Amino acid sequence: MAKSPASAEPAPPVRDRPNEPKRYAATNDELLDFYREMLLIRRFEERAGQMYGMGLIGGFCHLYIGQEAVVTGVQSALAKTDSVITGYREHGHMLAAGIDPKAVMAELTGRAPGISKGKGGSMHMFSVEHGFYGGHGIVAAQVPLGTGLGFAHKYKNDGGLSVTYFGDGAANQGQVYESFNMAELWKLPVIYVIENNQYAMGTSVNRSSAEDQLYRRGESFRVPGLQVDGMDVCAVRGATDVAVDWVRSGKGPILLEMKTYRYRGHSMSDPAKYRSREEVAAMREKSDPIEHCKKDILSAGAADEAKLKDIEKEVRAVVADAADFAESAPEPEAGELFTDVLVGTYG
Repeated sequence: MAKSPASAEPAPPVRDRPNEPKRYAATNDELLDFYREMLLIRRFEERAGQMYGMGLIGGFCHLYIGQEAVVTGVQSALAKTDSVITGYREHGHMLAAGIDPKAVMAELTGRAPGISKGKGGSMHMFSVEHGFYGGHGIVAAQVPLGTGLGFAHKYKNDGGLSVTYFGDGAANQGQVYESFNMAELWKLPVIYVIENNQYAMGTSVNRSSAEDQLYRRGESFRVPGLQVDGMDVCAVRGATDVAVDWVRSGKGPILLEMKTYRYRGHSMSDPAKYRSREEVAAMREKSDPIEHCKKDILSAGAADEAKLKDIEKEVRAVVADAADFAESAPEPEAGELFTDVLVGTYG
């Protein structure tokens, strides 16, 4: 029997929504900073790929080439009190967090001056001093940890927030949705950033996800989402500003889906035969984030071609210096096997 209008349950309240983001109006200096940062990440990753091929980097190595606008735009909107955590494709995140390229490259080659003393390698870097709580090798493991960082910021009332990066493949893991639920229940200051490079390990998001508009993935938990052009650093910055305002005002978590693209395989061992060379070439030609920023710089009169070539030379010198340092630095002492290791006892 249908309920009478008088006994019907009240309609749920209208959910608040973040404002639609606008493309960030960067100053000339900011455009040049964006360009320099993305170029540093690109040239660093290209050199890392070369060193991996030479056998100087062991284990897995996941390059960030093509996705530079995401971390550059997001990090530019953060404060020193904020925390960042990500998965195993984290070299670019380390550089954008202000960590010395020498320390990152030395970690890749397993040397003692590396940011994790040469024991973390490509996938497990860490620097509390820079608010960087790790690359994590287990798919989506960083999402509940990033949610915990948000809890810590709220508990300490320090004004900080947690930026938790993960990919489109990780978006299908169950712990992601447990995290969304808890973050919204407790109104935690977390910005979840899905770096949707469209192929996870090798299966397109359209084939592996019933809901392939990933910014909607938080709706069941009342976590609002925005879809962003992750190949445009100013679009990323504009959306991040909206997300930061939302979270810092105490409204709880928010989800940003960055539509981006990786030019290389999932890792250095992936030949990426699941997509055509023509597709990759078209993305490079039409959507490259560095070229996009370069056009903005030239059209704004922020710099001329000669100035951009000088920046290129500076960046190449920094990367070459980091590579030389990483090749010549000493390996960890044998005793380092037993330091910084948590041992549990039961009995």
